[in-house]
Amino acid sequence: MRGMIFPALLALVVVSTPALAVNPDEVLSDPVLEQRARDISADLRCVVCRGENIDESNAAIARDLRLLVRERLVDGDSNDEVVDFIVERYGEYVLMKPNTSGANILLWAAGPALFLVALISGVVYLRRRSQARDGAVALSSDEEARLKELLKDG
Repeated sequence: MRGMIFPALLALVVVSTPALAVNPDEVLSDPVLEQRARDISADLRCVVCRGENIDESNAAIARDLRLLVRERLVDGDSNDEVVDFIVERYGEYVLMKPNTSGANILLWAAGPALFLVALISGVVYLRRRSQARDGAVALSSDEEARLKELLKDG
């Protein structure tokens, strides 16, 4: 019984790993070009499936993009030329890791900037709140007498 645990766990791990969507008919015969295609595909987002690269996606457009990447590589394009061609066609959305240049710098800087604004606002609020508590005005003797009278009635 104990000898069956390891093979069962191994089978479970193999079955639970995600299968790549690259079909055998898409694989290039040249292993170097195929590895380059896999590297490029891992950095390109499927335009249909959010959060999946084209190497993992089963969508038809992902298959078309995988074939396009391989076609461009076979034609002699460099990795950067292939990525630039696809970005020109589909926009920067297809990049899993968007560039940090141009208008994108605003998006990259917005998160930390808003965090700093929130942090400074919080510190200012807490300081004003503590100062308001320290500067409380004491009650006059008439007000204290009235307060005692109200508390006795209740």
